[in-house]
Amino acid sequence: MDLSVNYLGLKIKSPVVVGSSGLTFSIEKLKEIEQAGAGAVVLKSIFEEEIQHEFNHIIEEESKIDEPDRGYLDYYDFKIKEDNIKKYVSFIEAAKKELSIPVIASINCKSAHEWTFFAKKLQDAGADALEINMFILPSDFSLTGEKVEQTYLEIIKKVKEQVSIPVAVKLSYHFANLASFVKQLSQTGVEGVVLFNRFFQPDFDIDNFKVVPTNIFSNPSDVALTLRWMSILYNRVDCNLIASTGIHDGASVIKEVLAGADAVQVVSSLYKNGVNHISTMLDDLTDWMEKHDFNSIEDFKGKMSQQNSPNPAEYERVQFMKYFHDEKYNLD
Repeated sequence: MDLSVNYLGLKIKSPVVVGSSGLTFSIEKLKEIEQAGAGAVVLKSIFEEEIQHEFNHIIEEESKIDEPDRGYLDYYDFKIKEDNIKKYVSFIEAAKKELSIPVIASINCKSAHEWTFFAKKLQDAGADALEINMFILPSDFSLTGEKVEQTYLEIIKKVKEQVSIPVAVKLSYHFANLASFVKQLSQTGVEGVVLFNRFFQPDFDIDNFKVVPTNIFSNPSDVALTLRWMSILYNRVDCNLIASTGIHDGASVIKEVLAGADAVQVVSSLYKNGVNHISTMLDDLTDWMEKHDFNSIEDFKGKMSQQNSPNPAEYERVQFMKYFHDEKYNLD
């Protein structure tokens, strides 16, 4: 039974990749992940925002001191960034020594000029590929959707000019025309698009009047969102498609591949069930393939995509209809 897939031009042993998270920021945990059968790992992102937060804390403390010349703060800015980069580079180097599966570095930046700086450093550290985790919250009333999309494309173009290793872009679904944008993105030369990234979501503590996080982990039902878009995009873009969010068991891996995904990323299910859950997911995948006489992932990839469907309109239905297949789903 051949579970190997092409992931950003890299041949990996299984379609299950562990996504960027706290699980992928420990050498011991990475070794467990490899042992459990993961095809590759995406290291925990290095966040420009966290580095900036550290610098802002220093500025806040220094502002309490009566010092007319604060030019030295530029040194702190440089030093903090360098120290964080060195730690991350060292971690990549250590991971490469300990693992035989591909090690993918991940960056998350806010300012456009920092992406290329980080990307080059991580390539030089020996990362097999790079995932850039991008999200511009569509909350700026002065920005048009076209301008936001152009910002994404410009950043990706600059990163691709600086590195030769494969690049994947992790995106949200917050685009006016997601299909068209992913198509444009795939034509920039990136090797893959990961759909979708997961964000901090605010909730309210109504007794203490504080903003608190909610829905930290994905739910199995979230797989429906990626299934729709994998199905629509399959064979219509010029790069790998990787499903992320809501993939909690072997069945969801199978569904995503049937939709057209080249591979999947898992995180939440491993927090809930432990890293060895990867083995369970792969066992379920293998059993299902044997049941249906499939010898490789390629044998059924995209089998249930929109392109291969006898009823393509099903994938674009967005409203609950009065008469919808089964009376138990009549919501009107």
